[in-house]
This record gives sequence, structure tokens and C-alpha cells, in this order.
Amino acid sequence: MKLLVTGGCGFIGSCFIRQVIAAHPEVEIINLDLLTYAGNPANLAEIDRSPRYRFVRGDIRDARVVDELVAGVDAVVHFAAESHVDRSTAARAGAFIDTNVLGTYVLLDAVRRLAPEARFLQVGTDEVYGDVAWPAFPDEDAPLLPSSPYSASKAGADLQVLAAHRTHGLDTVVSRCTNNYGPYQYPEKVIPLFVLNALHGEPLPLYDGGTQVRDWLRVEDHCRALWLLLERGESGQIYNIGANQEPEVPNAELTRMILRATGQPESLVRPVQGLRPGHDQRYAVDTSRIRALGWAPELDIARGIERTVAWYREREDWWSPIRSGEYRKYFESFYGFALGDPKRDTSASSS
Repeated sequence: MKLLVTGGCGFIGSCFIRQVIAAHPEVEIINLDLLTYAGNPANLAEIDRSPRYRFVRGDIRDARVVDELVAGVDAVVHFAAESHVDRSTAARAGAFIDTNVLGTYVLLDAVRRLAPEARFLQVGTDEVYGDVAWPAFPDEDAPLLPSSPYSASKAGADLQVLAAHRTHGLDTVVSRCTNNYGPYQYPEKVIPLFVLNALHGEPLPLYDGGTQVRDWLRVEDHCRALWLLLERGESGQIYNIGANQEPEVPNAELTRMILRATGQPESLVRPVQGLRPGHDQRYAVDTSRIRALGWAPELDIARGIERTVAWYREREDWWSPIRSGEYRKYFESFYGFALGDPKRDTSASSS
């Protein structure tokens, strides 16, 4: 079986590739990634020399490159996307439409022409449903109400995939997952941002009292669900994926979990008034459809946070170069204060 994985050097894509290479010796993977700021080849260092893995640096919007890679594959697993809400509301909003919508079209068109029997798995987001008021849990037939250019562009990509199934008969499946966390996550996202700041004894910028609710899913559990959909998902269907935490965990409690796991005081929390543009108060999804296939998350949020903190504590070799580069400028411009020395010994400020 040959897979084309797009965006495989990113956080979720690299986890999927590592899992598949380890668990499925019959699978070969081509990884197409442009290596924008959050794409990191170090995420795949452990399998980089596998004879079943090939990396191609390229753009999903480049039809020539895509055509060469799609021909002969059995499936496309499409992770590649611009993916951060805050960046989508700023000057780069057009890049989200260009990559997420046009790039998805280029891939689908190549599959239609060159590999019409291949399965196309679109890795989407629950943010397309928008702000979900308690106690609702939208199922896959819920209306799409995206709040940001990011989520709107992902909704557009999903709709193209569904249209390709109906118009051209392509074998497509759409997943919509809740917020992921775990190893190798770029530290602009809240969990690695707070973990690394806490390990350095630096402020944790918490918006609006931390009342927002997210459904946190460990990335390994998400990737197991994606493999299940690749094997057994119904063609033309959408599948929500989420942890369905009970009780739900608002960002304030998530922050306390991180502080407990790092041994740091709550005085590190820096309150920030108001909400960022395009952000929603609550995300939640009905996951009955994928659970009916036999999937369920294996790791709860409390143990997951502890393992995540332990990984970042041990892997300074991975995150130190990131905190030394473009990320530092982004953080300072967005949060209004500078990070400390990225190479400072974290053991000095954590227990």
C-alpha cells in the first residue's frame, strides 16, 4: 500500500507517519511538505532513513509536483494547511484561502485524473462548526458556522472534498477533530506555549479568565482514528473525532494542570482581558459515528498533560532551536513581552 501524506512534517502529520511506519510494515509513505514555519523535519528524524519513507519538499498548490506524486498511490491523507487562528486574522489571511482551498482543489483534481480509485482522507477541524453553546454537541450534519478565516478556509476545503465524491465519484472521507496536543507541537499553540513558559518560569498569558472550553485529544489517539477511517470509513462520509471530556475542561483548569505538572505557582498566570478575534467560547462534537467503528481515546487529559510536560522537559534539543528563531519575534509581537533565554536550564525554575 502506498500513501501520499501532505504536510507530514507538521505536528499531527508527523505523528501519523511515525505510527504507520511502526505499525504497518506493508505501507510505503511519500511525504509532501513545503516546510513552512511549523513544518519540521526533526519531527521525523527517527524514521527518516526507513526504506518505506520518502520526503519531497514541495507545495500542494503546484500541480506539476502533485501530479508526479499522486500517480500510483492507493490513498492521499491530506494534513497540509495553514492552521493557526491568530495568524489567519492578521495580514496573512489570504494565504489560508490559497493553501487550504486552492491546495485541496489541486490535490483532488490530480486524484480525479491520475488515481481515481485512491481514497482521499481530508483531515479537518471541528472549528468549522463555530461557537457551540452548552449543552450542544453538533453531529456531522450540523450547519457550518466558521468564525475565522482559518476555519472558513477549512470548511471550504471540506466542501470541495464532499463535492468531488458527489460529482466525480471519488472515494473521499472527511474527518473533523477537536484540539490536539502532545509531542512535537509547535509552541504557538496554547499547551506547548504554556508548558515551555512554565518550565522557564515565564508568564502564561491567559485570555478572559480562561473560561473558553476546548475538547483536548492526545495526538496519538487522533492518528489511530485516522488510520481507522482510512481502512473502514464510509466513502462520502464525515466523521467527528474528539475526547468528549466529562466534565469539560476550561482553559483555566487546563492552565492549572500544566502548572501542577511543571511544579510552578499560579502566580505565573498573566491575565489578558478580552478575546482574540475569530476565537470561539466553546468547541464540542458528537463522536457517535466514529465510536461505532470501535474507536475511543486511550489517554485522558490529566495523564496526557503529565506525559506532554515530561516530553518537553526531556526534549530541549527539539524545542530550543524553535524558541531561538522566528517564533520569538512572533511571540513578542503578539503578546507584548519577550521570552527569556531560550537555552536557559529549565531545571532551575521547575521541580
